[in-house]
Amino acid sequence: MARIGVGATCLALVCISGLHAEPALDNLAGAWSGIGTMKPSDGPREKVRCKVAYNITKPGRSVSLDLRCASDAYKMVLSANIDQNGTELSGNWFESEYRQGGKVYGTNTDGLIEARIEGNTVAALVTIQTKGNHQSFLMDAPGSWVSEVAIELNREAK
Repeated sequence: MARIGVGATCLALVCISGLHAEPALDNLAGAWSGIGTMKPSDGPREKVRCKVAYNITKPGRSVSLDLRCASDAYKMVLSANIDQNGTELSGNWFESEYRQGGKVYGTNTDGLIEARIEGNTVAALVTIQTKGNHQSFLMDAPGSWVSEVAIELNREAK
């Protein structure tokens, strides 16, 4: 359970990767998809495929999202609600397959997000950069089951 919780937390961070300066938040509405890798602390890197649907709940201020990710070893279905006040981010996430959840907090300045994700059994630091229709996500969680995650997402054509 804790092993999957870390994976869920790591991939949950992909969800907030779309948040950047308030006016640009509205431009994230829609579907994104991508691939990347995760590095379990006790094994080789594994490929991960993800799809994210963003729904702007308060223009320029809040987003909800639904994330679906899969690798050869597991799948994840995650939802999150993220609020932005100035450059400050806060929110929560919940992964329904493994029943894990927690808090998100950090900063978002000019499309660069530096955040901390926490749950009962996990903690991770992330750096996320969004430019146009592309998002890069890097996560570092030393000592956790998933110690590194790197994912590249692109906005899907409408």
